[in-house]
Amino acid sequence: MRLLLRRQDRALRADRSNARDHTGGRGDAFLPRPAGERRAKEIIFLGKPFTADDAVQWGLANRLCEATSVVAEAVSTARALAANAPLSIRQAKKSIHHGLDMDLKSALLYEIEAYNRLVDTEDRLEGVRAFNEKRKPAFKGR
Repeated sequence: MRLLLRRQDRALRADRSNARDHTGGRGDAFLPRPAGERRAKEIIFLGKPFTADDAVQWGLANRLCEATSVVAEAVSTARALAANAPLSIRQAKKSIHHGLDMDLKSALLYEIEAYNRLVDTEDRLEGVRAFNEKRKPAFKGR
């Protein structure tokens, strides 16, 4: 799972415009996905530095944090993810990942199929029970 936390005090750049050979650093494939084709071309072709605020605004980073709290923020985020239902997270991750390569109708059908795989799981039943009993669920990944 990719979730990017970026330090506020860092300038970033993707400079390919003056490279003598194309090194295949994967930026050409990854960058257009969150940033869009036009923004990715601008970043790669011009190689101008951009700020961490720009990275968040353009969808290249999820959020900013102080340099001194990057690790704490990452650990806090990991704990929050780990507290959620692992099977649901896995299915949502698959739906998002594969859905991006589908038309909307197919992606919605894929999402329904992903949900249907969870209906009879212990974790789903635990989630419903916990909600009804107004307590935190104890998910087991089953």
